[in-house]
Amino acid sequence: SIASADMDLNQLEAFLTAQTKKQGGITSDQAAAIAKFWKNHRVKIHDSLINQSRWDNVLKNMNWRVDLKSQSRHIDQINTPVAIVEMELGKNGQ
Repeated sequence: SIASADMDLNQLEAFLTAQTKKQGGITSDQAAAIAKFWKNHRVKIHDSLINQSRWDNVLKNMNWRVDLKSQSRHIDQINTPVAIVEMELGKNGQ
């Protein structure tokens, strides 16, 4: 819950206080340990979650053009635009 909400220190304190008051919740020592861990590793955890949610492939290059037909069996197909798109994908981080 803490990581998915990317809680700031005020939200973290309120959340952990609620967890200590809940029956079967955590102790105040556990809350202090979680708070210390979150303060020290928040950026790393957030970056890890962002990286896990990305696609494996990223767009490396893209080329496009628009072609017009100059000859056709049917007159109504002449000068009909056709878009051609070429996308090069690569692995994330490479």
